[in-house]
Amino acid sequence: MSETHREMWEKLNLDIEAHDGLLEVLGKFYGDIYMSQDNRLKGMEYMDFVLSEVHGLRIQELQDAKAQGHKVVGTFCVFVPEELTLAADAIQVGLCAGADAGTQEAEKRVPRNTCALIKSFMGFKLARLCPYIESSDLVVGETTCDGKKKAYEALSDLLPTYIMEVPQTKSLAAKELWRSEVLRYKEELERLTGVTITAERLAQSIKTVNDRRRALQRLNALRAADPAPISGRDALLINQISFYDDPVRFTTKINELCDELEARVAAGEGVAPRNTPRLLMAGCPMAVPNWKLPYVVESSGAVIVGEESCIGTRNTRDLVDESATTLEGMIDALVDRYMKIDCACFTPNDERMDNVAELAKTLKADGVVNYSLMFCQPYAHEGMKLGNMFEAQGIPMLALETDYSMEDVEQLKTRVEAFVEMLG
Repeated sequence: MSETHREMWEKLNLDIEAHDGLLEVLGKFYGDIYMSQDNRLKGMEYMDFVLSEVHGLRIQELQDAKAQGHKVVGTFCVFVPEELTLAADAIQVGLCAGADAGTQEAEKRVPRNTCALIKSFMGFKLARLCPYIESSDLVVGETTCDGKKKAYEALSDLLPTYIMEVPQTKSLAAKELWRSEVLRYKEELERLTGVTITAERLAQSIKTVNDRRRALQRLNALRAADPAPISGRDALLINQISFYDDPVRFTTKINELCDELEARVAAGEGVAPRNTPRLLMAGCPMAVPNWKLPYVVESSGAVIVGEESCIGTRNTRDLVDESATTLEGMIDALVDRYMKIDCACFTPNDERMDNVAELAKTLKADGVVNYSLMFCQPYAHEGMKLGNMFEAQGIPMLALETDYSMEDVEQLKTRVEAFVEMLG
């Protein structure tokens, strides 16, 4: 813990004592879950370094960029178009929302039966623990669930908040609403940064974000191999880091890691023996440092071969069409791409059922673990639909509901072990 970082954290008005405690716990948690793995890829050393400096060097980079006049935009959702943020010469980062933090303070502003993710991002702000939130010149919320909508309202006095309205259907009228929201966000970014978003700027940023998606698509495709060449824990970590690392640097590192993965696949090597039960994780997103369930699954005799979530294929599956040459055409391409996101906020949402089934088939999954955060109604409802679909297809599915606490680890492990034994 360098004194340089401590001075930076003090300037960001973090609660230094509580923040030190958080980093100590996070470091031990990370060591137990990640550094204990055998046969890890050498390319994961970069991810370990990024995580070790998650509140250090990356925050310093953001502060240096701000000193040069760049703005930082903090987000919680994959619906916020990073292409526009980058085109406005700003930096987009995902915000802390994956651990119990400041829960008591959060419950003074939202009901106790609010999902852990919402209470987490509120708690990180209220307890002054997240340097990403404190570095943000604008925090962009979105209307993907009622809990989030009311939470943004409850924090509006403490955050420079901007809300994007995400439609709840995929009708033509809903698409027009989303297009107006994309244009409204473009105007807000131009106001914030003083930068006019031109066709040239947007074309470059579309390519930058697409290149990162292509690298992650390459990684996901390699996970279809048996034996699995990378653990689900490491793949999840990569997806988590994609939300706050520099996009160009990150893309380079992931392509280097994929080169290593391809060599491992060609040699028939993996992180677990061939024919180890292969599981697809589906459902709610897992923000840093929400690693509990993947650890439980992979310490129960299985390997996770895919993540169907916002921190997974939902965020990387579709590219923005790069063929447009006008600004209007590029905006249309952005609208089309983001309307393909199959978030549980949409009704009906049959395309998600199709996408999950196809992903399970492509990755040769032996079974599916559907993960819902407690009190997350949209994904709990869709978990029931997924269960019915997989039952009809003869694919085993285990539905798990949990939060960020460690109190139910043994109970979860018992259920997962029984499920894996049944697959075997």
